[in-house]
Amino acid sequence: MLDKRLQDIFLELVQIDGSSGEEKGVKEYIQAFLSELGLKSSEDQAHQSVNGNSGNLTCRIGDGGEFVLLSHMDTARPTKELKAIVHEDRISSSGNTILGADNRAGIAAILYTIEKIRKQQLSSKNFTVAFTIREEVDLHGSQHLQLDDRVRMGFVLDSSYRPGKFIYQTFGAQGFEIRVIGKPAHSGISPEKGVSSIHAAASAIAALKLGRIDEETTANIGTIKGGSAVNVIPAETFLIGESRSLKPEKVEKVVANVRAEFEKACKDFGAQLEFMSEWHFKPYHVAKESATYRKVYDAISKVGLQPEPVISAGGSDANSLNAKGIPSVNIGIGAQNPHADEEFILLEDLQKTADIAYELVKT
Repeated sequence: MLDKRLQDIFLELVQIDGSSGEEKGVKEYIQAFLSELGLKSSEDQAHQSVNGNSGNLTCRIGDGGEFVLLSHMDTARPTKELKAIVHEDRISSSGNTILGADNRAGIAAILYTIEKIRKQQLSSKNFTVAFTIREEVDLHGSQHLQLDDRVRMGFVLDSSYRPGKFIYQTFGAQGFEIRVIGKPAHSGISPEKGVSSIHAAASAIAALKLGRIDEETTANIGTIKGGSAVNVIPAETFLIGESRSLKPEKVEKVVANVRAEFEKACKDFGAQLEFMSEWHFKPYHVAKESATYRKVYDAISKVGLQPEPVISAGGSDANSLNAKGIPSVNIGIGAQNPHADEEFILLEDLQKTADIAYELVKT
């Protein structure tokens, strides 16, 4: 059965509009919540370089301990007109907006756990909590999050999997941006004087293998923009894409091949090429023998669920923590149909998420 207090915290959080870059309201709610429990939180300046209105928020319980519980403050879409509906078995929106369980359920579970410890004077381990910005956009918050050197493990409450599952391994993703520069000319009067950037780009794309490259590698060109008018040879075409894989070297190979095919096409057509690529997030793998893996496995078992380690092709703040050398997993919280108006969370999943959080911190 869902604790009424946990339900209230969750419902208060989802009513706060806070999409990526606009997390201030959520941050202020968390700050006030922690302050009422006699805890001091700290805000960093991670938002300044991206013109956001809130930084990451961290708080130490005791001396901060050796692990962090983390959830992100932003939602993928606005929730300004949200009307949350509590059903017999779940909480959903009225259908006109997302619910925002991704990731307000994670935040609610953490805050509820801290309040439970403080108000009931329960013994717990020392630990750190962190609430990040811009997870839904580019993991900017977690990439710039500064944690104490003593933090050796990370537990991210964010996965849309139901409680019991946890992501111990993920793909990495490298994005690329391409600019093909041709030469404009009148397409009816003198097309031979122009160089079609769209034609050059199309030739390169036709030579590429996209989609599923192998069982652990994908490639995609997601957007194409080019041309200015129907009667003008298109001077510029812009493309954005990515490659993902469990193995960084496979991503590098795919991206290198994309670049080579565009260089060849541009040379053949007499166009110019600008190509840029960067890692959005690196893959990670948390070993079964690690303290992080054992700790989350035990916590899930103790709440009566069967632990199920899974591999994900998506990225999360856990990727950023692992990239910092902090072995971390992403724990299922059951935010189903995330980013869609049909998003919901089962009452039992919200409670189990909080129960797992408590098992992670209790002595």
